[in-house]
Amino acid sequence: MSKGKRYTEEFKIEAVKQVTDRGYSVNEVAERLGISAKSLYHWRSQLSGKKAVVIRQASDESVKIAKLEAELKRVTEERDIPKKGRKVLCKPARVKYAFIRDHQQLFSVLAMCRVLKINRSGFYAWLKTPLSNRAIEDHRLLKRINAFYIASGGTYGSPWIHRDLREAGETCSVHRVAKIMRLNRLKAQIGYKRRYIKGGKPSRIADNVLERDFKPTAPNTAWVSDITYIRTYEGFLYLATVIDLFSRRVVGWSMDKNMNKHLVIQALLMAVYQRRPKQSVLVHSDQGSQYGSADYLSFMKEHNLKPSMSRRGNCHDNAVAESFFATLKKRVTRRKIYSTREDAKTEIFNFIEMFYNPKKRHSHTGGVSPAKFEEAYFLKQQTV
Repeated sequence: MSKGKRYTEEFKIEAVKQVTDRGYSVNEVAERLGISAKSLYHWRSQLSGKKAVVIRQASDESVKIAKLEAELKRVTEERDIPKKGRKVLCKPARVKYAFIRDHQQLFSVLAMCRVLKINRSGFYAWLKTPLSNRAIEDHRLLKRINAFYIASGGTYGSPWIHRDLREAGETCSVHRVAKIMRLNRLKAQIGYKRRYIKGGKPSRIADNVLERDFKPTAPNTAWVSDITYIRTYEGFLYLATVIDLFSRRVVGWSMDKNMNKHLVIQALLMAVYQRRPKQSVLVHSDQGSQYGSADYLSFMKEHNLKPSMSRRGNCHDNAVAESFFATLKKRVTRRKIYSTREDAKTEIFNFIEMFYNPKKRHSHTGGVSPAKFEEAYFLKQQTV
């Protein structure tokens, strides 16, 4: 090889390939190409170093690409997981666990746990036992709560349901009952709203003797009476009731297709027959024409009953009777039209005599039914 002769990079590469790829010896290739063996060795060393650098650079690029792909996957999952699981973001952990179980084919468990802010260990533990002991107990309680709720016609909230559970031998708290009812959308029905009317003229037949004193200290001291209607396809069925203010017990009732004086007299007659009061009883009503009839007032006088009437247009003066009808409508007749009057009579009888008097809880009576409240009163009188 002549001194100072230059060779291209391509020539050097092909010369080295004769040794590395074709299997010729360095001396043989050097002799054929007219170069020194020392130069060929030097070229091979240079090309090996460059190849290592290229390989190393390619490896570094692969690592960077892998990192970028992993980061892209993470960002994509963190973007898509909330879209899929937006309904469970604020739900309890067990709801999030169920979401993760159902979407393992779409997203990684690690990413879903990170986005939903729960522990992976908790998720895998839940997979083994999806329901905790408390959840199992809540499910059992729900069956009993639902039974009492249906029995009340949907009128009981958590305090009264809790009383029923305690009497049935359960030891749960009222807050737990309220939570179970709330999660299962069991809500007590509210009554109908009434427009408040201030004032009103007093009756010419009788004064408002009761004056909203709805808490007598003994039975057969004060009764209240009122009339409502129930819709049927045969026409209206009218219901008159007489309620003892002491226990809130319905002591007299009557149902008929006509709203006349005989309707209220029959209800009052039942009250007199059932209670047989030994002293005068105050009977409060509104200013309806039925309560102002001569026959009704004559019946009152004959049985030692004293009349009292609300001010005109003021339903609050007879609030206890109004409250009873609100309960009746919430539980029995709300948004309902009966086929016949007999069907309506049967259901109203069941409500009054099979539920309201013996079972319906009242805050006025300390959370017991009217019948139990009276039993406790008479038992206490016997022991005194």
